[in-house]
Amino acid sequence: MAERLTAQQRIVLVTGPSGAGRSTAIHVLEDLGFEAIDNLPMGLLMRLLDSPDPSQPMALGIDARNRDFSTMGFIELAAKLNRMEHVDLSILYLDCNDEILLRRFSETRRRHPVAADASPATGIRREKDQLQPIREIADTLIDTSALNIHQLRDEVERWFAPKGGRHLAVSVESFSYKRGMPRGLDMVFDCRFLANPYWRPELREADGRNPDVASYVQSDMNYTAFFDRVVDLLTELLPAFQAEGKAHLSVAFGCTGGQHRSVAVAEAVAKALAEGGQQVAIRHREMERRALNVRPD
Repeated sequence: MAERLTAQQRIVLVTGPSGAGRSTAIHVLEDLGFEAIDNLPMGLLMRLLDSPDPSQPMALGIDARNRDFSTMGFIELAAKLNRMEHVDLSILYLDCNDEILLRRFSETRRRHPVAADASPATGIRREKDQLQPIREIADTLIDTSALNIHQLRDEVERWFAPKGGRHLAVSVESFSYKRGMPRGLDMVFDCRFLANPYWRPELREADGRNPDVASYVQSDMNYTAFFDRVVDLLTELLPAFQAEGKAHLSVAFGCTGGQHRSVAVAEAVAKALAEGGQQVAIRHREMERRALNVRPD
């Protein structure tokens, strides 16, 4: 088993909307020792796996400008790579809010690459709509809206630095079981046994980040024992994962809708781990999806 893991080819597919920092992220990965190729046609990717040196990781930039790009083609390619035992695949998605992207295009006076005949705002929306299914399956999501180039470098290094180069980075996520379990998770905890704020009309429209929702979830008689045991388990295991050379760990909490219980528990666990000195990033997949579906008039 150890020999198989050693022989795995680490591949990071880097994607995201134009202007969100994809090229910068690829350059950072190159500085970290990855063989970096930007704007790679998807049809050529499988040929790269014939590399005689699988020990060198690869960072491959793929976006909507590639002539053979399609959303379904990307998802099918990722699924194929995930089925290959000698490949260790990660999808890095660089995102940014529309207002910041529009400002970046205005400052550079560039036309949007996927809507050269329309306004940059139209191009941004078209591209984000096209990439949304890929965003949902991404292993690592970095929002660059408030990051400068140095902060983006630190964030990429935090997730992808070689073994021993950085502390273990922990991603704490929430998700909806109705949409299926996200791929690429290391540990998953089911929160559907907890009291559901959905059945309280005054809490139904809020989410687990709301103090009233969090208090309602925490009032369940099973909550404290569950929370304490999860935090104790993670506190005990994280040093062991780091000692084994793992660079990042994804811990997820799921509930029916991904809005109340899983969000409240994920927030509480992330806070406890951060207070214990861990590097923690938090992601609420269902909340992200809903936010993206809210369009300005």
